[in-house]
Amino acid sequence: MPPLPSPTEPSPTTRTTPTAAPASTTVRAAVADDLPTVAAILEPYVTGTAVTFDEQAPDVAAWRQRLVDLDARGLPFLVAEVDGAVVGYAYASPWRPKAAYRYTVEDTIYLAPAAQGRGVGSLLMTALLEACSRAGVRQVVAVVADDPAAAGSLPLHRRFGFEVAGVLRDVGVKHGRSVSTTLLQRTLP
Repeated sequence: MPPLPSPTEPSPTTRTTPTAAPASTTVRAAVADDLPTVAAILEPYVTGTAVTFDEQAPDVAAWRQRLVDLDARGLPFLVAEVDGAVVGYAYASPWRPKAAYRYTVEDTIYLAPAAQGRGVGSLLMTALLEACSRAGVRQVVAVVADDPAAAGSLPLHRRFGFEVAGVLRDVGVKHGRSVSTTLLQRTLP
């Protein structure tokens, strides 16, 4: 298992820049018709990695409920399209259910494998943070699992000003192994 960052580790000063997203890339609010593709994007992460601690992939009905819930809360659920096809999604969900956490969210971003390393994640993150700010969010938390499939998540978040807030060691067990998570946090203006 690769070492996790220390909670006191400073953000790197040298940042890698992803390849520019294709010119035909757009980010927009998710709609019900996007949800089968959203489900299909997440499913291999659920079944083949520990990136998510979900042990069963949510079906379209579960995604529909999430879309309705986030919309009712005024929180963003976005998709990225390349040439009209959905290749990734991002949303912000409540960090914890208690009222005192009402200005704090957890971000979630997933990309289809073909969209990785092409700047699509950066476009989604930009749009997500802007939408969170408009929604009155003050703090955004990211929870990144220690899994090779999540290798791009830490650099992505750091490029957008997230700082390591802590490491939770061996908090999950998936596919027969213990998995740690790194918590990152960003304050919005």
